[in-house]
Amino acid sequence: MTAKQIAIIGGGPAGLMAAEMLSASSHAVTVYDGMPTFGRKFLLAGKSGLNITHSEDYHQFAARFGAASGRLRAALDAFTPSDVRAWASGLGTETFTGTSGRVFPTAMKASPLLRAWLKRLEAQGVTLMPRHRWTGFSGTDLTFETQNGPKTIQSDATLLALGGASWPRLGADGSWIPLLLDKGVDITGFQPANCGFDVDWSDIFKERFAGAPLKSVTTTSDAGTFPGEFVISRHGIEGSLVYAHSAALRDNLNREGHAALTVDLAPGRSLERLEKDLARQSEKASLANRLRKGAGLEGVKAALVRELASPSMLNDPALLASRIKAIPIPVIRPRPIAEAISSAGGIRFDALDQNYMLKSLPGVFAAGEMLDWEAPTGGYLLTACFATGRAAAGGINNWLLGRA
Repeated sequence: MTAKQIAIIGGGPAGLMAAEMLSASSHAVTVYDGMPTFGRKFLLAGKSGLNITHSEDYHQFAARFGAASGRLRAALDAFTPSDVRAWASGLGTETFTGTSGRVFPTAMKASPLLRAWLKRLEAQGVTLMPRHRWTGFSGTDLTFETQNGPKTIQSDATLLALGGASWPRLGADGSWIPLLLDKGVDITGFQPANCGFDVDWSDIFKERFAGAPLKSVTTTSDAGTFPGEFVISRHGIEGSLVYAHSAALRDNLNREGHAALTVDLAPGRSLERLEKDLARQSEKASLANRLRKGAGLEGVKAALVRELASPSMLNDPALLASRIKAIPIPVIRPRPIAEAISSAGGIRFDALDQNYMLKSLPGVFAAGEMLDWEAPTGGYLLTACFATGRAAAGGINNWLLGRA
């Protein structure tokens, strides 16, 4: 096949992975990004330790993408978590598995991996064009706003990898949505994913405990039951343990108008034992002493009981024990999408063919967080971005071969 001109719009993990695959096939690949540098969200994700993938059983891993799991399976099968680790190793980044099963670079940073990756891409002939903000189409050409004014370019095939709508200051702001809606592309509206939630805390609880971690608890929602810790914020609740429930809580709010995260504040004690331990406490003792001596609760845990338990519960050992073992935190709404780790929604898979090409725009493909899928934190998001970038690159090759 004669080498073709390929335009990739978006310099994040999906776009760069597609560029790697297509340039290896000897195509002339140019990656455009509106920001001054590439992989900015990738770098932010690695600021506290880049979680590159997850080591759990692959069949479980592949099922973590909700309703989109079946549609993503072929792409994930072609670039599994083991493949991600081998790819990183090929760029000089060795990885290790943490106690949670998450996989990290041994250096715990994203920057060395990104530098090596960009160097490889440039060695393969990929042209990197920062500060090129995509503004749409002019006929079949692509239009950009640049520092030097508007620019129009032609390509034999185009991949859109513009991300979702979380962290807009890093470039993923969803501004591409009207450009594709105008072309008849079916898109689900974006919602926050892997996010915190607002809670209507009392002023006194907020003032005393905002920023306090709630440790050694288990949390339950329609998503399941998970152990860990999360943080009380001025707005509500935050942290990885909350993010594990965010899709279920958000969907319940959308569907029913209310939702609650149920917390077991004493997971190490059975309900029966807790009730007996509380019943042994003197009725004359203060609530603080009864909670501390009978349930081992003090600080933010004891305060949460005061905040969310009714007065009748506080004086009844059986009711108090039940509330400690299953205290519901009513959430009002997700935090704004600009604060979310990722987003749910995007281009519906029905709008794509088997090659990741937009059915209404022949020669234009899409990958990464632009697509309508979501996943929990833990390396799932990044792996799926890599995998769909590779899958779309394969789709571009297939389409170009069919036209050769």
